[in-house]
Amino acid sequence: MSFFDLLTLFGGLAMFLYGMRLMGDGLKESASGALKIAMEHVTNNPIKAFLLGFGVTALIQSSTATIVITSGLVAAGILSLHQSLGIIIGANVGTTVTGQIIRLLDMDVSGGSWLEIFKPSSLAPIALIIGIILIMGTRFKNSRSIGNIAIGFGILFSGLLNMTDAVSNLTETGLFEQLLSGLGGNVLIGYATGAAVAFVLQSSSATIGILQAFSASGLMTFKAIYPVIVGVYLGDCVTTAIVCSIGAKVDAKRVGIVHILFNLTKTAVIFAVVTIVHQLGLLDFVWNKAVNSGIIANTNTVFNLGCALLLLPLLNVYEEMSRRIVRDEPAHENRYKDKLDGLNPAFFATPALALRSCYDLLLTQFEAARANISLSITLLDQYDEKKDEQINEEEGNIDLMTDHASRYIVELLPHLREDHHISILDQYYRVVSEFERIGDEAVHIAKSARDLSERELAFSGVAQEELQVLIRLVTRMLDLADLAFRKRDEEAAFQIEPLEEVADELISGFKVNHLNRMGTGKCNLFADTNFMNLLSSAKRIASACTNIGEATVIRIRPEIATREHSYFEALRAGGDEKYNKAYIRAHEEYFRMLPDESREAMASKGHRPSRAAAGTPDPEDILQV
Repeated sequence: MSFFDLLTLFGGLAMFLYGMRLMGDGLKESASGALKIAMEHVTNNPIKAFLLGFGVTALIQSSTATIVITSGLVAAGILSLHQSLGIIIGANVGTTVTGQIIRLLDMDVSGGSWLEIFKPSSLAPIALIIGIILIMGTRFKNSRSIGNIAIGFGILFSGLLNMTDAVSNLTETGLFEQLLSGLGGNVLIGYATGAAVAFVLQSSSATIGILQAFSASGLMTFKAIYPVIVGVYLGDCVTTAIVCSIGAKVDAKRVGIVHILFNLTKTAVIFAVVTIVHQLGLLDFVWNKAVNSGIIANTNTVFNLGCALLLLPLLNVYEEMSRRIVRDEPAHENRYKDKLDGLNPAFFATPALALRSCYDLLLTQFEAARANISLSITLLDQYDEKKDEQINEEEGNIDLMTDHASRYIVELLPHLREDHHISILDQYYRVVSEFERIGDEAVHIAKSARDLSERELAFSGVAQEELQVLIRLVTRMLDLADLAFRKRDEEAAFQIEPLEEVADELISGFKVNHLNRMGTGKCNLFADTNFMNLLSSAKRIASACTNIGEATVIRIRPEIATREHSYFEALRAGGDEKYNKAYIRAHEEYFRMLPDESREAMASKGHRPSRAAAGTPDPEDILQV
């Protein structure tokens, strides 16, 4: 044995682990959308949940990742604890697929046979070539992620080949033989070894893969290897339980506990069955026989699949035990806790889930802000101190959601690789502050209502009618902003900007009208500040709605992002006939609602020039510059 043999062994191990990580990350990146849809549609049928857990884990090559994602979905309220149980057991079986792929090391084909292409020595360079072509030579959607999957596959098998070569050299030393014989002589040592290695590597698939590479020595017997395989289950599930418990809510922690309980039961069942079967002499044909990669893969699959079928009916027992171990927390006063808990770092590896959690919280934040605006407007007709307190309490929740969403978005950004994911996140970050601004204005409106009530002031009839027209317009803009953000509705988003122009004209006209009324004594001088404050609040809400609409358009058409300012400026300058018609239609509609006195005063100022002015650029042309 030489230093270089050990160097080759650990270098091959490093390549194997990195290849597995790279392949798994690429699969999660490219399949995150389908993964989100599939896991959200789990029913209470444990068989369907089991199959889903198996399929997802087979796809992303990591039971730990599947269970951590499941824990995050439970924390977000998308899945219940009961729905998650079948996924947990399915994930334990799905992780055996990796071992079945690695068993290709044992493929024996005659020279010149076309089947030789499936040997790792052939698959590794083929996968690496395909991967580098996809990454460097193509530009289609997900080409980089698919290329990373291929590169990871090639590196994984290259690492395995290096490890098997190094192990072959190490078998010539007595030390290696003594180590393996020590494992075979003591079941507890083998079990502890498997648990420790899986815990350190945080991957049962990687640990089983290493055992398969070491089997090339020809010194590993079934009696030595099966306790190690069983120990791997414990080490892997402890890691998962720790990750699931960090900063998680009660049911999310229970997901990790169920995983541990299942694997402890599985351990007891396997040891009991193997002992009984061995005592009956049914394992004599393999007990002291040297195992290869295929036998290890099959043993792992039989252990997991057999225990899954045997223990699947005990899901309710595991659920009850987890509830006894992890007690319910006292009821939390914040009614948005589930949405806040949904911003789980466990989703960073699956961008679609992380972005969905952001969307859910942002939509909740917007709904809360809109509800506060509606409530504050009712205070202008009849002030109610309890409603005022409710508005301020809800404003605290809106600010809390803003803080959580902003922090999560910043933490998520470094984990994104796809341009369209980054584009979506950029617009989410943009609208966070807009939703908060809308919520702030509810407090300002309520403050004006409180001041009017305390000082027993009232606006003139004309001023009240003007405010009602403006409130109708702003409410319509909020409805359109909600539809645009909720449904990614470009048509709804398009309608907001012309309405903001009309709102700006109304607000400018109302200010002049109000000053004239005060000059003639028609409006109370002491109510002036509150009237102006309400106009300012309406202007800020309208502006926020416009920004939400623009962010929605960019989410749908990301090519606009680099020329965003010039594109929307061209619209406002009259560069789009559809926009011009929408503006004129809205202008006529809301000016027609005004009382005669206001309309006549503002009509003297005239309409804006036609939006069909010659020489005005078309916004679509700007994208071609």
